[in-house]
Amino acid sequence: MLIDQLAGNGGNNESSSRLSRRTFIKAGAAAGGGLLLSFTLAQPAAAETVGEFAPDAFIRIDNDGKIALIVCQVEMGQGTYTSMPMLIAEELEAPLNQVHVEHAPPDNKLYANPLIGFQVTGGSTSVRGFWKPLREAGATARTMLVTAAAQSWGADPATCRAEAGQVIHTPSGRKLDYGDLAAEAAKLPVPAQVALKDPKDFKLIGTPAKRLDTPPKVNGTAKYGIDTRVPGMKIATVMACPVFGGKLGSVDESKAKAVNGVRQIVRLDNAVAVVADHMGAAKKGLAALVLTWDEGLNAKLTTRDIADQLDKATQMPGVVAARAGDVDKAIASAAKTVEAVYREPLLAHTTMEPINCTVHVRKDGCDIWVGSQVLARAQATAAAVTGLPLDKIVVHNHLLGGGFGRRLEVDFVTQAVRIAQQVDGPVKVVWTREEDIHHDIYRPYYLSRLRAGLEASGAPVAFHHRVGGPSILSRWAPPAFRNGIDIDIVDGASGPYAFPNVLVDYVRQEPPPGLVVGWWRGVGVTHNAFIVEGFVDELAATAGKDPVAYRRALLDKAPRARAVLDLAAEKADWGKVLPPRSGRGVALVFGFGTYIAQIAEVAVEKDGSVKIKRVVCAVDCGEVVNPDTVKAQIEGGIIYGATAALYGEITIENGRVQQNNFDSYQALRMNEAPVIEVYLIKNHEAPGGMGEPGTPPAAPAIINAIFAATGKRLRKLPIDSDALKLS
Repeated sequence: MLIDQLAGNGGNNESSSRLSRRTFIKAGAAAGGGLLLSFTLAQPAAAETVGEFAPDAFIRIDNDGKIALIVCQVEMGQGTYTSMPMLIAEELEAPLNQVHVEHAPPDNKLYANPLIGFQVTGGSTSVRGFWKPLREAGATARTMLVTAAAQSWGADPATCRAEAGQVIHTPSGRKLDYGDLAAEAAKLPVPAQVALKDPKDFKLIGTPAKRLDTPPKVNGTAKYGIDTRVPGMKIATVMACPVFGGKLGSVDESKAKAVNGVRQIVRLDNAVAVVADHMGAAKKGLAALVLTWDEGLNAKLTTRDIADQLDKATQMPGVVAARAGDVDKAIASAAKTVEAVYREPLLAHTTMEPINCTVHVRKDGCDIWVGSQVLARAQATAAAVTGLPLDKIVVHNHLLGGGFGRRLEVDFVTQAVRIAQQVDGPVKVVWTREEDIHHDIYRPYYLSRLRAGLEASGAPVAFHHRVGGPSILSRWAPPAFRNGIDIDIVDGASGPYAFPNVLVDYVRQEPPPGLVVGWWRGVGVTHNAFIVEGFVDELAATAGKDPVAYRRALLDKAPRARAVLDLAAEKADWGKVLPPRSGRGVALVFGFGTYIAQIAEVAVEKDGSVKIKRVVCAVDCGEVVNPDTVKAQIEGGIIYGATAALYGEITIENGRVQQNNFDSYQALRMNEAPVIEVYLIKNHEAPGGMGEPGTPPAAPAIINAIFAATGKRLRKLPIDSDALKLS
């Protein structure tokens, strides 16, 4: 897995436990005489090449008994602002409603993600990375509060216990609230070791806790980046050159300046912005501009050009990413050979909250209001643009109205700062939905060539997957791109299966300059799941075997994978007869430390349209913190993945993206949503990630169900309804 390999532990999903054994905890007096705890994660030796591990996160217990958790992982709908407080509240023996969350400021030194090496929310690592450290911080606070209470009573700490935000002296029944003890507890030495609860004693972890961020989101008090309001603020909207890599030519401002409320026109190298009193005026002013563009080298670029370049490149061998046995020899002697080419399109993110950033640049400093998955990078790009030192750049973090990898990028922050440099006072830069779709950092176009050898019985003897596409990692985290291998693009490239002979090689083919690509929900696992699970289904069909049974035979060394497969098949009524032109399809994926199996049930109409009737999902994500959040993330991931399977495609003609808004880049409508059932396997394995795993199996399960319904094998997304029409 990408994150595990970045952390240098070779895919062992126990990484968070190993890291947290190196955790040490410090305590000191907080402002106002409260107890302040910070935990610092030491960097494991195996991850030293990735970057420093010197972060701090903080718990604060005030004299009023309120517990503040300064969360360095951002909340973008995945439930971080509930799950992380649950970890502390469990060990601290405090009611969850007594914990409140504060956004952490940008600081790679204090708040680095322990599994990645710098401050970032991504890769489904929040609970995985902070599972043990946050519990240790809570347990340490509890231990010190109990000691402080015992000293005040002149009692043995062993006769005292923590419960519901209080310390209780068991023999006498005396009680003291945490707030009453905070100042004295802060004076105590920090215990070298603390005992963590046995999972069987958990009271909060594993229970369906109500999300702490729901009330403000319902009553409208929750603040997203786009909600920013500061005195004197202007609104700007922007248009970049419609051709990738192009530049701004001439600008006739006269009609735009005549629009009531328009204050200023700002020119950049490749874009123009209209600054106004409100968004309506800014949009009218932008529409009134008369613009010419220097379209540059990509003026004739098409999607077909990108596809053809990748097709040609992958006809030659790539850099070997994984090898076991001798694939060529095994295929040469196989009873049957199966080959296929799979293609996946460029995809946009289309987060619910449009891209936005508010900036106030002054001579002596710069303030930024934004929702970002990489706060420290947002701060750094502002420093680079303005020339100001980092400590003069203040980033105010907000809730994110969707991330999906889009807000792992800082292009929009860079642009907003450049605009703000030319504006007197704060300016909020808002991208329209059209601008967002035209200038997203798209998920790349991928092409894979696969071949396999089968025994006479149909069992696979060899599996070869040649992955073709660009390297996002080489741009986004260059130190992790080593020996010509992008560990993300080959993540999950042979699935969870035990093939006797395996070869995965990678052909790097970058898109034309100016077309920047990035990560999308599920990163490498998502595109490889579609390819591998579609091809394994082909192998089962060639062998004349049941798709579930065929997969199960390849999982002798993966009992957890086999368990989710069996559970999904049972709950989905696998094997039960369906009406004509209906079918079930299965997909099995391991990613982010989580095992997940999905079975989709579809009906294909005579006109080729596909209705997804039902999706059954079995999940083993190890220790579950909040089952409600897990289920919600799976449901959202399935909808996101199904949307891409049915409709997701960015196409380019004459260097321009053809899609504009949700009319041409469609999202799954409520009336199209399937019935979704999620079943969790309970165990005490190390926690896996949950923000992304629901997405990767969706498309292959749907495609495989279409094959079961029609006998037609689709190897390209999105689904081509014309190919499914009854003749």
